Amino acid sequence: MEQLFEQLIQGVLDESFGSADGFISETLANDLRDRISELEAASELKKAGIGQATTFRKDGEVRRDRIHWLEYSTDHPAELAYFEIIRRFCGYLNATCFTAINDFEFHYACYDEGAFYKRHFDQFALDSGRQYSLIVYLNEAWSDADGGHLKLWLPGGEKEVAPLNGRAVFFKSDEIEHAVLPAHKPRMSVTGWLKSMRP
Repeated sequence: MEQLFEQLIQGVLDESFGSADGFISETLANDLRDRISELEAASELKKAGIGQATTFRKDGEVRRDRIHWLEYSTDHPAELAYFEIIRRFCGYLNATCFTAINDFEFHYACYDEGAFYKRHFDQFALDSGRQYSLIVYLNEAWSDADGGHLKLWLPGGEKEVAPLNGRAVFFKSDEIEHAVLPAHKPRMSVTGWLKSMRP
């Protein structure tokens, strides 16, 4: 696992973003997809919005994904396993990069056919808690023709990353603008942020 953590970190140092295939196992990816199916059947996936608190709004011209927040109190085995990986990664970051990560938040993000999320930063203007963005994809048998790529605006130019099953993408939340290009079939991920919150 530490080799994958290093791969993500080194990518940020070298190219301003890191990518690692196999960040989660195929079994865990399958179980998280099944969890999304359960939430879908229970109508628990909600249209996502933009902004925070008083600036929060839903704008279908900016983003069209549906989300469900993972709860710290979950007793779902797949979510517990995912959180354990995230805790290990946070600990590794703090130990090797002297970061001060002490919190995280994640949601399932589901893009129906044609859905997208336009160019944006992940850190809020009035809240600097989000330090790093981490996306883990849950898409079986994905091809370039299926679209839904993550587009990153990097110091060295633009980059597109395919949302392949088990792949993780990692970058600084306040530095890298990015977008989700339109998907041509349903596209799923666990998307979230490693945070540094004041006591």
